[in-house]
Amino acid sequence: NVGIIEDDPSIRESVASLINSAAGFSCGEIFESVESAIENISRPPPDVLLMDINLGGMSGIEGVRRLKSIFPKMNILMLTVFEENDKIFQSLCAGASGYLLKRTPPAKILDAISEVLQGGAPMTASVARKVLSLFTSIAPPTIPDLHLTARESEILQHLVSGSSYKKISRDLFISFDTVNSHIKNIYEKLQVHSKTEAVAKALKHRLV
Repeated sequence: NVGIIEDDPSIRESVASLINSAAGFSCGEIFESVESAIENISRPPPDVLLMDINLGGMSGIEGVRRLKSIFPKMNILMLTVFEENDKIFQSLCAGASGYLLKRTPPAKILDAISEVLQGGAPMTASVARKVLSLFTSIAPPTIPDLHLTARESEILQHLVSGSSYKKISRDLFISFDTVNSHIKNIYEKLQVHSKTEAVAKALKHRLV
C-alpha cells in the first residue's frame, strides 16, 4: 500500500496510475500537502509514502520529520526534482528511507518501493554518488567507543552497503529475527531510530 504527497495534480495522477497498474501494488491515499496527510492519513498508514520536497505550505523535508515522529515505522521515499546536496542531506537526516529524482524511469520507481519494503535505501544513481561524496568530505569528529560487537559491526557494514534485512540473514546464515535483534542493539548504541540514520552515522564517524 503506497501513499503520495505531491502538489502537482498531473504528477499525482501519473504516479498513482503507475502504482495502481502494477501487480501487487495499490495507491489509495493521495494528498496535495503534508498538512492534509497528517490530518487524513489512515491508521495504520501506508507501507511506503512518496514525498515531494517543494510543496505548498510545509516543506517535504519538515513533513518527513513530522510524519516519522507520528509513524516511526513508515517508509518515506523522496520523489523530487532537487539534486542539491543540502536537500538530499536534510531529507535523509529527517528520516527519509530513500531519495529518487522525478526523472527516474517508472519501472525503477516500482523497484525502489519494493526495495525499501525489504529494508533497502534506494537512491537515484546520481544522488547516491552525491551522498558518498558528501560523507567522505566530512572529517569525522572523535566519538567514544560504542562497544559494537564483531557481529554488530559486520551487520552495520552490510547496512551501509545497502543490503536488506533478508539479504543480511542469507549472507550471514542467521535468522531474520536474529538480524532484527542485532539491528535494535545497533540503533540503541548509535542512538538512532532508523536505518538511514544508522548508515549516516556510520559513514560520518567511519565506523565501518
